[in-house]
Amino acid sequence: MATVDVILREKILNLGAEADVVKVKRGYASNFLIPTGKAFEATKGNLRNIEALKAARAKREAEEMSTALTLASRLNKQRIKLELATGQGGKAFGSITTMDIHRALEEADKKFGNIDRHTIELDKPIKHTGDFEIPIKLHPDVTAILKVKVTASSEQGAGEEAATEEGGDE
Repeated sequence: MATVDVILREKILNLGAEADVVKVKRGYASNFLIPTGKAFEATKGNLRNIEALKAARAKREAEEMSTALTLASRLNKQRIKLELATGQGGKAFGSITTMDIHRALEEADKKFGNIDRHTIELDKPIKHTGDFEIPIKLHPDVTAILKVKVTASSEQGAGEEAATEEGGDE
């Protein structure tokens, strides 16, 4: 397969960022990257004008880093409380996943809603009560630590207690 060098105009996942010169298959370049304006051919003339793209890249990366640091400082101060449904004997009826944590963050503050749930680094779902520190990767260089307190909520036990109290009044 023939390959060509192209200069990227914007960040493309798993390929590169602005001003990167990458080698791609000729069909990918001529059928997708160049017609959509995501890249242009790496000719001698275009390579001389790459400085403007490098400046735009530096500006974008600086903005991303500053917003990630701001968000990380807010997340490090944030504490959320989640309830885990349990039955008699403290056995859990499910678990707390990244979706639950993401939903709780969004309810705590709307600004946390734009955090992608895939950046929440939860090794495995939480199936017991306690205090947890969960890392959230906001940027390749910035990771925030979210403090989560998981408590038990026994819905079945509460219904049984109410029934015994009613029976005791008679």
